[in-house]
This record gives sequence, C-alpha cells and structure tokens, in this order.
Amino acid sequence: MDVSQGYRESWEGFWSATSDAPGEAIWDSDPSLTSVPDSKLLLPYADASLPVVDLGCGNGTQTRYLATCFARAIGVDLSHAAIEHARRADTAGVAEFAQLNLVDGDAVRALHERIGDTNVYMRAVIHQSEPPARPVVAAAVATLIGERGRAFVAELTPASKTVLQQAAQGPGGPPEKLRRVFEYGLKPASATEEEVPELLRAAGLTTLATGDTALAQTEYLPDGTRIDLPARWFVLAGG
Repeated sequence: MDVSQGYRESWEGFWSATSDAPGEAIWDSDPSLTSVPDSKLLLPYADASLPVVDLGCGNGTQTRYLATCFARAIGVDLSHAAIEHARRADTAGVAEFAQLNLVDGDAVRALHERIGDTNVYMRAVIHQSEPPARPVVAAAVATLIGERGRAFVAELTPASKTVLQQAAQGPGGPPEKLRRVFEYGLKPASATEEEVPELLRAAGLTTLATGDTALAQTEYLPDGTRIDLPARWFVLAGG
C-alpha cells in the first residue's frame, strides 16, 4: 500500500517550511527529555552491537543521540525535506539518513535485507498515521527487528488530545508551534487507547515491558508550563 498524496504533502510541506533551528518542530525536544530516558528502558533488553533504526526520524535529533548507544544508527523518514534537515544537522557524521515510506513493504524488507535484524526506535508515529496504514507501520517494526532486534515504541494516548485541545483554546489561540501542526493538516493523538497495543500484537510483536510516560514538547502555555503529552511506551520483541 501507500500513504495518501495529501498525507505525503502535509509532511513534505511541514518540513520544507521548518528552519534548521533546534526545537522549531513542536516534538523536537532535547534528547535528555526523550531518547536518553527511552534508551535506558530499551538497552536492558537490546543487543547494542546491532544497529538501531529511528523510524520517523524527522530532523535526526534523536538519531544522533542513539548513535552513541548502538553500533550504528540509521534515521528514516517519509519526508525528503526532513532527511535533508537531518543530514545538515549531523555535522559530525555520526548517523546515516534515508527516505523511507514505512508502508512500502518492499522497501522495508529491502532495508532489513541490507542491515539484518536491527533495533528500532519509534516515537509517536502510529498515532498520527492514517488509520489504514497503522497496521502496516506496526508490521514494519516486526520486519525490521526480526528475531534478534528489540524495539522501543512510544505513542500518544487519547488524553493527549485533551491537552492539545486545551492548549489550542487559550486566549491567543494555539501556540505558534502547535498552530503549524494544525495548519499542515497533521492529526496528533488520533489513535484510541487500545488500538496501539492491539496493532503491536497483531503484527506478531511481544511486549517485554510497558509503562506510562509523557512526551515533552518544545512549546509552552501562556503561563510558561511546558506542553507534555500523555503517552505509553513499549519494549518489544519479535513473536
């Protein structure tokens, strides 16, 4: 299958209009708030001598940190503009970046054939994917980790939608970074509470550990409170 043209254009448009400034994308938080604690949850279960693939890597902020934890780090994203951002930001050349459509099964299998079983890091990709694509995204995780890899997946829960709605209803309307998300037609937190674990199970993935968390954003409410979005994380193995 493929993503819709509108979905592809939304992401391409968003990243094309985003500067290289760290944190301009609302989810582009410092690794100390994201991939650092996430890696501490994943590494006890993972073989760090295997590569790690950052699915939906955006501008590569988390990929560059993951490169310090694993033998090799590869960031992939649907958007060509995002990959261009990531390559420009990786001035030390610590990671690799490539455009990849996660719902293109042939392309996902080709990546697995090229690098073998790999660890996967995926933060907030399923919840904003188009509903028909969500099972395919989960299946891509299973394909990539194979038998030896492990995956860390974090996804927004429906409670995040309430937080975002409240933020958007402030006296000045949505904060600037959140407004840009809406302007490009991106739809955060649209998956239901049970949808994500069910998709992971259906893809043949086994949950080794799970818990509640919050995904720190780079946007703040008028009172200075950082927007943190309720989420659930999973450490996964192949079935």
